[in-house]
Amino acid sequence: MAQVEIKDLKKGSFVTIDGVPCRVDEVSISKSGKHGHAKVRVDAIGLFDGIRKSIVKPSDARVDTPMILKKKAQVLAIIGNKAQLMNLEDYSTIELDIPEELQGKLKEGEETFFFEVDGVRTLKQIK
Repeated sequence: MAQVEIKDLKKGSFVTIDGVPCRVDEVSISKSGKHGHAKVRVDAIGLFDGIRKSIVKPSDARVDTPMILKKKAQVLAIIGNKAQLMNLEDYSTIELDIPEELQGKLKEGEETFFFEVDGVRTLKQIK
C-alpha cells in the first residue's frame, strides 16, 4: 500500500479506512485555529460493502491508499448469480459473484472489467 497526505485526496480517489478500501465521495477542510492545524474530513464509500465511512485527521496526516488493479475479462458462463470469467491478460479462469446492479445485464461471450484490491476480486462493470 502507498501512503499520501490526507489533504491531497480528491473526490473519486481511493483510500483505506479501517482496513476497507473505499472511494472518496467528499473532502472538506476546516480552517486552522490560532495555534492549531487544519482538519480534513473525508467521506468515502466502501468498494465491496457500499457502506459510508468517514475519517477526520490533521491535514498533514498520512493515510493508506489501496493498490487497485482493473483487469479485462471475458464471460465464459453464467451460473445463477455467479459468473465464470477468463482473464484476458493471463487466460486464467475465475469465478465471481455478479453484483445486483449487473444481474440480467451480463451475457456470455461479452467482455467485462473486474477489480482486484489486496487479493480480493469483484466484478464492477460491463465493457
